[in-house]
Amino acid sequence: MESKSARGLEPRKTPRQARSVVTVDAVFEATIQVLLSDGVHRLTTTRVAERAGVSVGTLYQYYPNKQALLYAVLQRHLTGMAEVVERTCEQQRHQPLAVMTQRLVHAFVAAKTANVDESLALYLVAAELNAAKLVAEASERMRAATSSMLASAADASFEDLPTVTFIFLSAMTGPIRAVLEGRASPKMMRALREHLVTLCDAYLKRVALPVAAPGRGGKLRKPVPAARAR
Repeated sequence: MESKSARGLEPRKTPRQARSVVTVDAVFEATIQVLLSDGVHRLTTTRVAERAGVSVGTLYQYYPNKQALLYAVLQRHLTGMAEVVERTCEQQRHQPLAVMTQRLVHAFVAAKTANVDESLALYLVAAELNAAKLVAEASERMRAATSSMLASAADASFEDLPTVTFIFLSAMTGPIRAVLEGRASPKMMRALREHLVTLCDAYLKRVALPVAAPGRGGKLRKPVPAARAR
């Protein structure tokens, strides 16, 4: 697919009235359907408009070309995922580490599997479209929110928080993608959430430094890395 600058991928206008929002939602849903049935390279604005039940002219009022349409659909998906992570992390600040882990994993898996078709289609779009900056921005939002949450844990701290955050998110997102793209069985899909909680919880507890506890004379003992604690 031809590479385009971010400026060339911007929508012509943003829907504001209720009717316009409904139209754009229909176009986005049709885009997902055409992506899954025909693939990225065979998707055209004409096919999307037909599937959405609107004219090509109406579609062009918002998106000047195929790339701009795909970029907008991907942007909405990534923004939604970033917002889920930010909202969950804010709600879980100062909780015990195990609670943070469970609730963030649950929220992320629920959001990613709420519309499996959309997630699958947009993996394809991200690979084909010049959207590295868009993906990086969403990833940075999720890392910042997760790092801030972990830093507030009631019962643990981390020596290298940026690395821990990166590994935690990777351990959560990698298996989800593999399961979705592998068209896993319903049984595996149902089990995914708790298996990821186990995986991420074990990792975070392994690398966490326990909160300092009072020693003799009321002085605080220096935290001992979990790998060396006995």
